[in-house]
Amino acid sequence: MLGIVVSTADEASVAIGDQLRAVADWTAHADGHYRTDGAELVVVDQLHIELETPATLFSTPPALVAFASRHSGETGQLLTAHHTGNIGPAEYGGDPNTLARAAPAAHASALAALDEHAPAEYDVGAECTHHGPSTVGAPSLFVEVGSGPDQWTADAPARAVARAILSLRGVAADRQAAAQRRTVVGFGGGHYVPRLERVIRETDWAVGHVAADWALAAVADEALPRVVEAAFTQSQAAHAVVEGERPAVRRAIDRLGYRVVGETFLRETTDVSPELVAIAESRIGSVAAGLRFGAKAATADDLGTVCRLPSDLLETTRGIDRERTIDVVAAHAIAFDTDQGGSRPTGLIALPDVATSRSETTAEQPLDGAASADANPVVYDQLITGLLAVLQERYDSVDRDPRTATATTTAFDPAKARTLGVPEGPAFGRLADGEAVEVNGDRIPPGAVHERRERQFSLVVEPAETG
Repeated sequence: MLGIVVSTADEASVAIGDQLRAVADWTAHADGHYRTDGAELVVVDQLHIELETPATLFSTPPALVAFASRHSGETGQLLTAHHTGNIGPAEYGGDPNTLARAAPAAHASALAALDEHAPAEYDVGAECTHHGPSTVGAPSLFVEVGSGPDQWTADAPARAVARAILSLRGVAADRQAAAQRRTVVGFGGGHYVPRLERVIRETDWAVGHVAADWALAAVADEALPRVVEAAFTQSQAAHAVVEGERPAVRRAIDRLGYRVVGETFLRETTDVSPELVAIAESRIGSVAAGLRFGAKAATADDLGTVCRLPSDLLETTRGIDRERTIDVVAAHAIAFDTDQGGSRPTGLIALPDVATSRSETTAEQPLDGAASADANPVVYDQLITGLLAVLQERYDSVDRDPRTATATTTAFDPAKARTLGVPEGPAFGRLADGEAVEVNGDRIPPGAVHERRERQFSLVVEPAETG
């Protein structure tokens, strides 16, 4: 059940409460309680931040508590959502250095609902953790109207927040089971968290507690490890984004056995199981060093076969069209290594093995080299076909057999032209472009000064020695 707290001491909360009752069918009960399908609303006289264990106010223990509240600041027309508790002193309710249980998945859902329902003139944002209550009794979050009196009492933003809160009925505090959980906490940065908002909106990671610069500055050195640990445990997270150096925070994270990651890690591991990420990083390399995941990763149970693509073929296609080459590799790989900031595949690749699926166990023209490394021959054949298509951008024709491709082109031969008395200059250029020229009364066709050149490329995949 969703528990909703409305405070009569907060004019924005009152306005949101009015809209909550207007947009859903409620049954009124004694002592300011209202019930509707999947939710119970409680009206209190105290400010939300002054409440102690507000989950006990409800007739049934809630799975999630949402506080309908105002947001104050010099931020104009803004709707926000954030977790609750204190990093540092308890200036606005709760206890010092004490964090309530966050609701990362619900927070992401609330932001999405605010995006959907916000009036056109309102921005939507997330904030750091910055006030009480610090003991709620259930996962919780604030959903707020900001940023001044004109907004607090207006119907349109209150209605948007009301709809966002009601959309949390049935939404779990955490998006995945513990072993699969994809939640990150934040340390450093400003009060508002645009970087982590991008993570929420553009990846499948959720965000728990966020400790801003100003909050961390108020934490005594001896209390910092405990606060860092609480941010993780009260968010059910195992990863953190740290803005700036912050060596003390990083040391505390390392000692606790958690991991600092960057935005690239969160983006690249979206839709990939944590187990697969761990295996890929151990065998291919870290995401920070260039590991990337391909289209096959989302449905892969394991890393498949780790091998190397034919180096000459890959190097040539990268030189022809690097972007298309990486697209081909990504389309068929579970994971692959890159360099140059993730823009260039190195050839180390994880491909589905021969048992991936019945639809990918036979090929019309299986490549001998794929089977030698236990890579699925159909997937490998499709990958090679894609790379050969890139090769055809430069060559006149590309022919292949199961182990070799032969690329052919016809090229202008300056030495032949000189032998026929063609002077260097415009005539060279015309012949190179396929146009006949006349020299001393003799017509020289372009075929006389062009030669057929062939280049062979191995298509055989090789086993790879990896970590």
